[in-house]
Order: sequence, then C-alpha cells, then structure tokens
Amino acid sequence: MIWINGGSYLMGGDDKQAQADEYPKHRVSVKGFYIDVTEVTNAQFRKFVNATHYKTTAERTPDWEVIKKQLPPNTPKPDPSLLAKASLVFKPSVNKIDLNDYSQWWVWTKNADWKHPHGPESDIKNKDNYPVVHISFEDALAYCKWAGKRLPTEAEWEWAARGGLENKIYPWGNEALNIGKAKANTWEGEFPNQNAKKDGYYYAAPVKSYQPNNYGLYDMAGNVWEWCSDYYDSRYYASAKVFDNPKGPAKSFDPDDTFAIKRSIRGGSFLCNASYCSGYRVARRMKTSEDSSLEHLGFRCVKDK
Repeated sequence: MIWINGGSYLMGGDDKQAQADEYPKHRVSVKGFYIDVTEVTNAQFRKFVNATHYKTTAERTPDWEVIKKQLPPNTPKPDPSLLAKASLVFKPSVNKIDLNDYSQWWVWTKNADWKHPHGPESDIKNKDNYPVVHISFEDALAYCKWAGKRLPTEAEWEWAARGGLENKIYPWGNEALNIGKAKANTWEGEFPNQNAKKDGYYYAAPVKSYQPNNYGLYDMAGNVWEWCSDYYDSRYYASAKVFDNPKGPAKSFDPDDTFAIKRSIRGGSFLCNASYCSGYRVARRMKTSEDSSLEHLGFRCVKDK
C-alpha cells in the first residue's frame, strides 16, 4: 500500500462522454489514506481463502428467497437447474450486435468462479499476479476484514485515480487512449466481436502491466472494475449534502432497476470500449448488485492511518 495525502478536488464528469450521474461536478475533500498499489491479485486472495476457508458467492448455491427480494413482485421462480453455483462469463459475439442488450455477451456459467475465470475448464495456473475476479461485494468485504482494511469510498477512489491531476479525463491526463504506447487494458476494436489487442491482452492483464499514475497506482483505468463502499444512487451528486469525506447515499437507487440493492464500481475493465463503456475515465460511475460476480469485477483496498 502507499499513502495518499488528503485534499480537495472537483469530483465528476470531465468531458463529452460523461453521463448524467457524473453531474454536477462538485468540490469534495478527503482525508489521507493508504491504498493498495494494485488490484487484489489471485495470490493475495488465495492466502485469504487458505487462512479462512472462505467460499465466494459464485461458489455457493444461490438462495431463491434472497434473490427474489431484488426482483419485481411475483417474478416466477426459475428452473431449479439455474439455481446452481455459477457466475457471469464474457462471451464474444461473432457479428456486430445491439449494444443495448448486454445479455448477448454475458453468459450465466455453472462453476465459473475466481479459480475458474472463463468457466469450469479454465484455471488460474501461473496467474498469481493477475487480478482476482468473480468477486461479489460480500466477498470483497470479507477479504478486507481479514486483511484489516476496507473498501474505498467513491470520493477516495476518484481522488486516488486522478493522481494529483486536476480536471483530467484519465489517470494519465487527457491524451487519448489510442495514442502512443498502451496505457491501459481495454477493448480495442469493435465491441464485443473484434478486439485488436493493441494493449497486449484479450482478457485481464497481470497487474503492473502499464505505467502507474502520478501516485504510483496501477490499473486505475481498465483491467477489471473495482468495488467501492458507496451505495449507488444515480441522483446522488445532484442531491449531495456532505462534501467533506463523503461516504455516499444512505440507500441505493438505479432508475433502470429499482428493486436490486446496488453498489458503485469504478475504473473500467478489459471490456471497456468508447462505443459502449468509457469506464476507464476517472469520473465514470458504474453500478452492480451486491451479489454480482463477473469475469471483469475485482477490487482493491484502502486503510486509514
């Protein structure tokens, strides 16, 4: 971990790609904190699992009584065969498709988990220094507790990602992603069917594969999304009343999915592309339900002094 001095900055959208939930841009201050230099790796997560015998959400059979609370009333119970140990795995398409339908590139895959990131036939052999994925919010909290750490707030995460640069679009500044040498692990080409792999990787990359930001932090753009502690509320910036070390809203609200409890995730992933998801921008906010685990979702930790 490295120490990040506290300070104040303008939090929120920086360019024309900014979404409505990134506005209004507003000044916040954060206290100093320690933060992991990289995303939590497979090797680090394995130490936690070996010490605690923890089973991740993806490694447990889903409980319908819990799931249905996040769905519209009277949603029918799915076939029992679907209530299996599983997680969401990326499946590229053959042809160009409608980018509004994410079900075309995500597949609910049995026995996919952190040890089998692409499905049951895959493994993480020789991938100790890759970011751990298929991690739910609960899984991330469990690791943090064991390690004596916590998840960052959105304000802390964005402050760290900016690396001391003011009002810049990316952790490295404003230079476009595709100019010069590879700056981050993203999707280069036509999503989700053609990836030119100019950054060297189709899926996740080993941590520290690209230059760090000015604070010495790696992969604050791309590679895998990272959990934050805040509930996600699309209206939060417009209604925020706390600007000194903000911890986020009191509850979640996603206008596209009003039943699920969601948390904010930051940083983008190897699947982010300008045509679909410019998640590698430092201000970009995304959300997912607490029990979600996906092939491109991990985390890093912070710690108070």
